[in-house]
Amino acid sequence: MFAVRNFFLGLGLLGLAGWAQAFQLETRQVADGVYALVGSTQNRTYDNHALNNTLGFVVTANGVALIDSGASTQGAQLIETAVRKVCDKPIRWVINLGVQDHRWLGNAYFADRGTKIIALKRTVDSQKHHAVDHLALVSNVLKDRFAGTRALTAPEPVEADAADFELGGVKFELKWLGDAHYRGDAVLFLPQSGVLFAGDVVFHDRMLGVWPHSPVEDWRDTFRAMEKLPARVVVPGHGYPGDMAKARKDTGNYLDFLVDKVARAARDWEPLDDVTARLADQPGFKHLEHYDGWHRRNINQTYIQFEGK
Repeated sequence: MFAVRNFFLGLGLLGLAGWAQAFQLETRQVADGVYALVGSTQNRTYDNHALNNTLGFVVTANGVALIDSGASTQGAQLIETAVRKVCDKPIRWVINLGVQDHRWLGNAYFADRGTKIIALKRTVDSQKHHAVDHLALVSNVLKDRFAGTRALTAPEPVEADAADFELGGVKFELKWLGDAHYRGDAVLFLPQSGVLFAGDVVFHDRMLGVWPHSPVEDWRDTFRAMEKLPARVVVPGHGYPGDMAKARKDTGNYLDFLVDKVARAARDWEPLDDVTARLADQPGFKHLEHYDGWHRRNINQTYIQFEGK
């Protein structure tokens, strides 16, 4: 009897351990009423609900403004749970900064509960352009956890490239400063607290990814425009919050490297294999997660963008 009782007790402890180890977003307060929600810095997986990005929310006197909405309905519920651990105020707004799936495929979950979805038209146009591919990608990763997810963009997007809002006494400045990881990526500045939600303009702690849709030279110029904002705290699109110096170290310097070194080699018709071999070892960026897997690929993608220009 003792052995049987211990067996079932062991099963119970295993169940509790599994529950304790379930994926959760890490909440980091970065200013009074302003929070970052930090997801995994790994690739999208079933276990992390494709939430391998950083989101955020702002608590105001009249409710909560959520920055980005996750990659699925279940992911949106995890985000809502994280907000509820801080406050029970209604989520009034979802502000979409980016185009990648985990920035907006949770929109419908919140919209069905009366939340207003806000985004620039540039962002929405790009979201729609990539929607079919992103739905297929995330569905393949999340499988049953993707059930009930649908692609809903802001129904009345902002036509201009910048817009100012106010909710509960908190001012929000939504800006498109130029294209970045995706065309149409935007940033959100909170002038009262000095917090900048940089979206996929900035990657902290992990290496940024250059894809065919990532205009590297534009991204570099966008980053430089962003640096002019008087930000005290930078909440990146991936990784942990930091300051502008960290954004420069982890993202800005790498974008400069790609444009100044790789693009120049492509324009000089240096063979790609030679360029990759010559530039493969970059000690200044080895602290970034995914360096070993992504750095050479980024060189390749950048070279292709500038080849023949």
